[in-house]
Amino acid sequence: VQLQASGGGLVQAGGSLRLSCAASGRDFSADGMGWFRQAPGKEREFVAGSWSGGRIYYGDFVNGRFTLSRDNAKNTVNLQMNSLNPEDTAVYYCAAGPDYRIRSADAYRYWGQGTLVTVSS
Repeated sequence: VQLQASGGGLVQAGGSLRLSCAASGRDFSADGMGWFRQAPGKEREFVAGSWSGGRIYYGDFVNGRFTLSRDNAKNTVNLQMNSLNPEDTAVYYCAAGPDYRIRSADAYRYWGQGTLVTVSS
């Protein structure tokens, strides 16, 4: 099983980025998928996640700026990030296959390699 994240990069404050995560080796259409992030010196933090066809959950800091979407036919999960600020700078990881704790990093079985997002002021 592989999760391949892409779309990170350098953006100015106020800008947007779209992260994508393509899964292979297993069909995750019936599983939860999500995004986490980790900034230097900080713990991994829940960004967004959803069960297949269900409610989408966001981290408290998102405040309507990010939108998670899934394409179960393509086995992908995307994260549209708008109004980025320097505090959003982190490595962003996609993850899949959680138990019922969709907000908890240790609940996820599969992880991508991470993609770096840097927001300049």
